[in-house]
Amino acid sequence: MDNYKHQGLRKRLVEELKGLGIKNTSVLNAIGTIPRHIFMDSAFLNFAYQNKAFPIASGQTISQPYTVAKQTELLNLKPGDNVLEIGTGSGYQTAVLCALNLKVYSIERQRMLFENARKIFKKLNLKPYSTYGDGFKGLPGYAPFEGIIVTCGAPYIPKELLKQLKIGGKLVIPVNEGDKQEMKVVTRISEKHFEEENYGGFSFVPMLENRERRVY
Repeated sequence: MDNYKHQGLRKRLVEELKGLGIKNTSVLNAIGTIPRHIFMDSAFLNFAYQNKAFPIASGQTISQPYTVAKQTELLNLKPGDNVLEIGTGSGYQTAVLCALNLKVYSIERQRMLFENARKIFKKLNLKPYSTYGDGFKGLPGYAPFEGIIVTCGAPYIPKELLKQLKIGGKLVIPVNEGDKQEMKVVTRISEKHFEEENYGGFSFVPMLENRERRVY
């Protein structure tokens, strides 16, 4: 399942991510621990540790390792914190969050991806709270969260997700309709006040849900 070759390729990937500016040692260690090839289609196994996104089922992708590392670093969480992931996808980002000893909650909109990810989590003995549903609604019953990470392109910042942030918590979300998004970090300063920062352009598949348009 995971051999010396894979481990060596992960070490090389970690060094590449360092060169691209990822500084958080815990995040780099998590990337170096999680076997990315387990989350990929067999056709792409030989490319699993390249810093590239690849197709998975249901027209989705497994994110580029740099993107996973950058979003995780921007969350700036500590072990034991509650984190909500919108878009389980392959489950790779979920596994990286688990490797950081966070309490991970993850929502997936596509039934096939949800089922596939749960099988992989079981195989790797990971125990996130994984659920099938509409990510725009979040998980209010488990809020508040120290961090919320959105792993698909959102047309706007959902108000429901902001409500579920703890004061001092961060929402990391790529925002824009189309092929390119702007990575935003929204920090909840108080009950009604939020601070927004931009971290450059990224490319994600679009977010899917049954939604009412709600913005802040």
